Amino acid sequence: MARDYVIRRPVVDVPRIDFAKELNPQQFAAVSSPPGPALVLAGAGSGKTRTLTYRVAYLLENGVEPSHILLLTFTNKASREMLHRVGALVPHDLSDLWGGTFHSIGNRLLRRHPLEAGYREGFNVMDREDADSLLQGALLELQGGKVSELPVKPSVVGEVLSYAVNVCRPLAEVIAERFPQLEDWTPLIKAAGEAYVQRKLAANVLDFDDLLSATVRLLSGRPAVAEVYQHRFHFVLVDEYQDTNPLQSQFIDLLSARHRNLMAVGDDAQAIYSWRGADYKNILSFGQRYPGAHIYKVETNYRSTPEILEVANSAIEGMQTPLRKELISARKSGELPRLIPLHTGAQQARFVVSRMLELFDEGTRWEQMAVLYRAHYHSMELQMELTRAGIPFQITSGLRFFEQAHVKDVSAFLKFVVNPFDEIAFKRMVKLLPGVGERSADGLWKGFAAAGRPVEGGTAGFSFEEALRPLKVPAKAASAWKQLGHTLEEIAPGGIPAAPLKMLQAVRDAVYDDYARGEFLDYEVRKEDLNTLAQFASQYENAEEFLDQLALMGGTEQGAAARKDSTGESITLSSVHQSKGLEWKVVFVIWLTEGMFPSQRSMGSAEALEEERRLFYVAVTRAEDELYLSWPFIKRNAGAGDAIQRISPFLEAIPKDLLEEWNISGGW
Repeated sequence: MARDYVIRRPVVDVPRIDFAKELNPQQFAAVSSPPGPALVLAGAGSGKTRTLTYRVAYLLENGVEPSHILLLTFTNKASREMLHRVGALVPHDLSDLWGGTFHSIGNRLLRRHPLEAGYREGFNVMDREDADSLLQGALLELQGGKVSELPVKPSVVGEVLSYAVNVCRPLAEVIAERFPQLEDWTPLIKAAGEAYVQRKLAANVLDFDDLLSATVRLLSGRPAVAEVYQHRFHFVLVDEYQDTNPLQSQFIDLLSARHRNLMAVGDDAQAIYSWRGADYKNILSFGQRYPGAHIYKVETNYRSTPEILEVANSAIEGMQTPLRKELISARKSGELPRLIPLHTGAQQARFVVSRMLELFDEGTRWEQMAVLYRAHYHSMELQMELTRAGIPFQITSGLRFFEQAHVKDVSAFLKFVVNPFDEIAFKRMVKLLPGVGERSADGLWKGFAAAGRPVEGGTAGFSFEEALRPLKVPAKAASAWKQLGHTLEEIAPGGIPAAPLKMLQAVRDAVYDDYARGEFLDYEVRKEDLNTLAQFASQYENAEEFLDQLALMGGTEQGAAARKDSTGESITLSSVHQSKGLEWKVVFVIWLTEGMFPSQRSMGSAEALEEERRLFYVAVTRAEDELYLSWPFIKRNAGAGDAIQRISPFLEAIPKDLLEEWNISGGW
């Protein structure tokens, strides 16, 4: 093997690694790959990090200089871990080895060539807050007025511009396809983006995306600079290749263009990040872009039982990909995964909690259990049930349901009509209106408290609309202020609060929906959250009782301490996206119904449905010992009656003999 590499220094006189002994045959084949392009398909739990680490060690042991190796990862933590492991394997000085994230390597190149890249010496790199501030200035210059009067939040504009840069597509096309709620503001966003670029150049600052886009422009437009690094990096290794976006793909191809010794390590079956710009086609087209590339499959799984892997393999059997592989377990046989049909989401939550309590009593620790779901709002009923049972839990997919900004926003309207003395609720409510900031909200509160608020003893006979009418608001808020008065009158006619469901629907339709379009990039997801909140509210006729439940569930740890052990362990609730790279002994995957998992938005697109299938595969392969797959066949819909649900097509596709069905319709 050494003849394939040029020995440029004496080999250190130390015992060499027996790579064939340290690795399984598939890992060894990838690690000892000859020069040239190589794609390593490393399945879930197959030792991907180990394979990459040993590949770097193998190159070093065969005489490749550390300075001739570039290791690209998605996180600094991954890079540090790999280089630390390499350092423990071989006695070489790794200080000249370039390892880090795409952006950190881009920054390193730009620092060496600022003038060629179009910047001045000593440029600064902005964080997200500073970038939003600069964008805000550009928007205000175009729109005039105050921040609170902007139709689109600067951070939303920043996210849209960032997505367009990373997928290398025209802004208008990106907005129309991925952010249709923002189409009315496309000209403003485009103009703000252009002004933002000029402001960055004038200030000699770069944002996070510039670290890659400016580097790609530098390498593409300055052949002499590109040649320096193309000559230097004899070997380029890339981790999680399936998650690369078009801009990152260009970056990789430019740096590996001379020697073409690119090793891309990834798993096409775990490509689940298209929503943030990752392009699944990068890994599928690798062989076309790098003719003659070797393809290695690393399929031995050390995480899950054979029974779980049979379900995982079955889940991706119908996946449209030329890169076929099949996970094989290195573990002994275990229990069949369980299929749990249930009546409702509430029964599903009760089942999960009950089974967790049984497992805990049998010796399974809280931290060894997790519940995974397609969308954050799927966990609401479970969060409530866990809180009631006193089971400690942490959420990796976001805030607890009732702590989220949009949930608290719409709840503020209800709190105010129930208790007009609630200054916090009033201010939160009016600050949703255009042109109303902290100072304006404070002035409006003082005006209302002085003249309009009902006397002690209740709101019966009181008109919120009449009370708000004489208060002076910023000119740009006049129309919205009038609508607010109408809405308050609708949700509390004659001062009497209506049923919680009716109030939430009125607030959402009349006021909040327009606000949310410009405030949140994930507008559609938050709409689903509010629909789920309305479903919860439909259980209550009394607004005070509903608000009491929100307060009790919102961020409370009541009862949880009783079941925490001395280590402070807790179970994990997570979206499948956030669970990637993690593992637990016991995994529950919930809401496996058509329209929930896979999501409703994916049902009209074959490509989107394929990604949902890969997402299900990721969920299944998080489980080590026990896997529970549940689907409620009735979904409660606020104000629209119950909906009968179909089982997820991903579950339907699994042969029945691979699952043990539990019939618990009479329990929980």
